[in-house]
Amino acid sequence: MKFLRWCFAAILAVAALYLVVLGAKLAGAGGSWYYALTGLGYLVAAYLIARQDRRGAGVVLALLLVTLIWSFWEVGTDYWGWFPRLLAPLGFAIAAALLFSSRFDKVGKGLLAAGVVGILAFGGFLARGFINVPYVSPNDPGEFVVAESDNAPLNWTAYSRDTMGTRYSPFTQINRENVGSLELAWTYETGRDETNPWKVDQNTPLQIDNTLYSCTPENVIHAIDATTGEGKWTYDPKADAVGFLRCRGLGYHLDADTPEDAPCHERIIGNTIDARLFELDAATGALCEDFGTNGEVDLRDRMVETGPQYYFQTSAPLVANDKIIVGGWIADNQAIGEPSGAVRAFDVRSGALLWAWDPGAPETTAEPTGDETTYTLGTPNMWTHAAYDPELDMIYAPMGSAGTDYWLADRPEQSRPYNTAIVALNGATGRPVWHYQTVHDDLWDLDLPSQPALIDMKNDAGEMVPALVLLTKRGEIFTFDRRDGTTLTEIEERPVATTGGAPDITPAPTQPYSVGMPNFSIGELTEAKSWGMTMFDQLTCRIAFRQQRWDGEFTPPGTDWALEYPAPSGGFNWGSASYDPVNRLLFVNDMQMVYAHRLIPREEYTEITKTRDATPDGHSLAPMQGTPYGHELRMWASALGVPCTQPPLGTVTAIDMDTREIAWQVASGTASELGPLGMKLGLPMTMGMPSYAGTTVTAGGLVFFAGTQDYFLRAYDAATGEELLKMPLPVGASATPMVYVSPENGKEYVLLSVGGSAQSPVTGDYLMAFTLPD
Repeated sequence: MKFLRWCFAAILAVAALYLVVLGAKLAGAGGSWYYALTGLGYLVAAYLIARQDRRGAGVVLALLLVTLIWSFWEVGTDYWGWFPRLLAPLGFAIAAALLFSSRFDKVGKGLLAAGVVGILAFGGFLARGFINVPYVSPNDPGEFVVAESDNAPLNWTAYSRDTMGTRYSPFTQINRENVGSLELAWTYETGRDETNPWKVDQNTPLQIDNTLYSCTPENVIHAIDATTGEGKWTYDPKADAVGFLRCRGLGYHLDADTPEDAPCHERIIGNTIDARLFELDAATGALCEDFGTNGEVDLRDRMVETGPQYYFQTSAPLVANDKIIVGGWIADNQAIGEPSGAVRAFDVRSGALLWAWDPGAPETTAEPTGDETTYTLGTPNMWTHAAYDPELDMIYAPMGSAGTDYWLADRPEQSRPYNTAIVALNGATGRPVWHYQTVHDDLWDLDLPSQPALIDMKNDAGEMVPALVLLTKRGEIFTFDRRDGTTLTEIEERPVATTGGAPDITPAPTQPYSVGMPNFSIGELTEAKSWGMTMFDQLTCRIAFRQQRWDGEFTPPGTDWALEYPAPSGGFNWGSASYDPVNRLLFVNDMQMVYAHRLIPREEYTEITKTRDATPDGHSLAPMQGTPYGHELRMWASALGVPCTQPPLGTVTAIDMDTREIAWQVASGTASELGPLGMKLGLPMTMGMPSYAGTTVTAGGLVFFAGTQDYFLRAYDAATGEELLKMPLPVGASATPMVYVSPENGKEYVLLSVGGSAQSPVTGDYLMAFTLPD
């Protein structure tokens, strides 16, 4: 026993020295004294224990009591707030008590009892981390209505089933009572190349009658039998790009004016990672020769002068009646004068340009003429999916910010109101009808990432009106009357920080806050909110918090390291929302990650790039050529590589759109595929993980989701958030599920592209369809 006490004393002394040294650093930076003082206490305990003095155990137990009081004072009863604070002190207390326990005297017996109680408490506390306790529980799920459905086949003709952005499937064969019996029907492998780490499968296929149309990150199109999973044809456009390869979906058009057996009576419309728009005969996969030039349109025409690799498409084209609406992804933070963000409409049959809305010349909707050889460079772009209301003939374009996200000076003046704004365009003319800017002078890469959801919603007078629901990277949800842009829920302009950043950058003094809808921001960052897996790496996060500038959600960027939240990843991202129109429930998934960033003076940036390459996506290290600065971005993480952001890091949430309140909220996935220092621990802790892709809801009362960091397709009870299905997958997924009924056998299927979780090195090339057993 003496040897074990010596060993424990040595371990405790090392831990104590760590806490004293780094705790003093934290205290010296104006932070908490807890760590330094606790370290001194552990040093005393280590000395006593090494001398075989049981008073050392008393000191360790006393420090546990202090930790309990301090933790409650800092984070209340929040479980994940307690997690890093409690485990090590509790473990030390258990070891100290047992090492000095005895069955032969009163104190020894007391220590033995304390050790046993401590073991039980440790086990119970740790076990809580594996239980998915809702963050918000439903109030009255008995009011939920399961819609009536004849379960007749209905084509999935656009990225979100139709152009309204709601991802609602009116089928009830698979429902809350039987979804647990779902089984794999078939798997199709696309055979894509795995050598490029910037390729991510984010594809939601189309379903037209008994054929699925899917695309790979390289834009290879696969036509697949929807019932059997057998391939019908493939088309390879031979597309390639420097990085950031994505294909999130395709477009479809039925030409009712041509005979059914005519070529391209039904057209599949794709765009590419090297900026081409093409059309295929849905039946054969052959190019539609009457479209553009030999079936293709060059989307870089008049959009770029330099750096053509900076402009290409990652999101599905929008088919709005007889028009194809196309935006484009512009590589972030590359150079002043990056490609134009013009939104264009092409004739769905001929490929002719019908109109172009140039944010730098917003009153014109034609091609540049004469000396105007290109659209305005360096304007905000629409890289994500637009929505379309066919009754209003209105296109709703979520715009990003100009390419140099962290620099304001050279943004074209007329384009400034459209940076990070939702813009409603007349479908016939392309002229803007209304717009609303969600971030003024966006300096934080807070592009509007999500396809708007076009739903019917009550205004403040209780009248049901055609609404637009907009998710943002800020975790804010804005709502508008989509006819004229009237706000349906309250928005406040609040003052924000304008000083402390680079001297040549002056941001807007106020920003809009959507106070009439639930907010998914973690709010004000504080040292106490700094996380970590243990008290030791949490301490490094707390020091980092004190060493980095934070002046609120809109902290101006500067040449020192500053915390950036909301982060460029969101909040919400391109997965968008799904909506149940019967129960008027909106389903969203969010992520909560804090980043750190800085502007790098040009001379320093030049030196850095002698040993480090800029990243193709323009995020981690970016040149911002033509400005005085480069830019560097990194996740705010502890010394163990664990996020410094306190969980939940992501949730799945239902919002009652009548009451405008959260109906239920649960953690999104587990950490089973993650761990410190990049190690996979296999511990399915339900802290909620950042998630990409989106949810799909059905009339059967189910919300399907697979965009988590672990390898599962989940089905949630739409009424309560209860997890009804947890279907294992061979790898993770970063795609939105779709649901259809086969016209061949009448069965309902759930289909998912399974290509790997976001930011995971483990990838696949699977399309997997699930159905109920016969």
